[in-house]
Amino acid sequence: MGTTIQKNLHNNIIQAQQESAERGNLRKELKCGKTTGGHSKNLCSRLRCIGCAPSEALYGRKCRSPICWSEVGDSRITRPELIQETTDKIAQIQQRLQATRSRQKSYADKRRKPLEFQVGDRVMLKVSPWKGVVRFAKKGKLTPRYVGSFEIIERIGPVAYRLSLPDELSGVHDVFHVSNLKKCLADETLIIPIEEIQLDEHLRFVEEPLEIMDRKVKQLRRSRIPIVKVCWNSRRGPEFTWEREDHMRNKYPQLMTEKAAPDSNA
Repeated sequence: MGTTIQKNLHNNIIQAQQESAERGNLRKELKCGKTTGGHSKNLCSRLRCIGCAPSEALYGRKCRSPICWSEVGDSRITRPELIQETTDKIAQIQQRLQATRSRQKSYADKRRKPLEFQVGDRVMLKVSPWKGVVRFAKKGKLTPRYVGSFEIIERIGPVAYRLSLPDELSGVHDVFHVSNLKKCLADETLIIPIEEIQLDEHLRFVEEPLEIMDRKVKQLRRSRIPIVKVCWNSRRGPEFTWEREDHMRNKYPQLMTEKAAPDSNA
């Protein structure tokens, strides 16, 4: 009796070692199959004999489905428990998003002040410089953000006002949101006269390049960048800036063509 048990135990140990070694070899072959572009016929036949998927033989566990957070079969997909669990999770996510949104709104409302104006007040109008295409006097952060002042002639709703615009802004709609307005300061030196600038219908400063004055190559550590000296049609007089040649060629191809023509004839 004892001899039979020991013999069976010995056989079970040998069989378990063989199965473990076989699974280890399968993992190696599966990893090699990823790099070689597929599985061999011998490997596929061995997987069919074992009765498991390639991912299960490689990672040692069954693949999890993204439909739910557990093993899903065809019978579980239509069960009411799955629908109820999914509905509860969606409701929980919505509640947490709403709580986060309300908390962030409360933080912002503590420092927010309602902005209101009266008919007859003078306000400054916010404009939007378009970097790289339109310019006025200075570049970047030094460009003016407000022009005016303008008189409020009518209040339209709680957050919109109608302004009395000059003839220079006849192409711009005269109704603006309160976020685009700012209380006019008493210091007249801070006010930019509207006749000194050019604005398009979107309230952007418009300046066009006149000609290319000079060219040179900017040497960096690992690259060379061709740049050109551009003359702009500023109302305050000619303005000169250095720009990248490829940017100017893309935005103003006619300017680069006109400049390149005399060089080719020479």
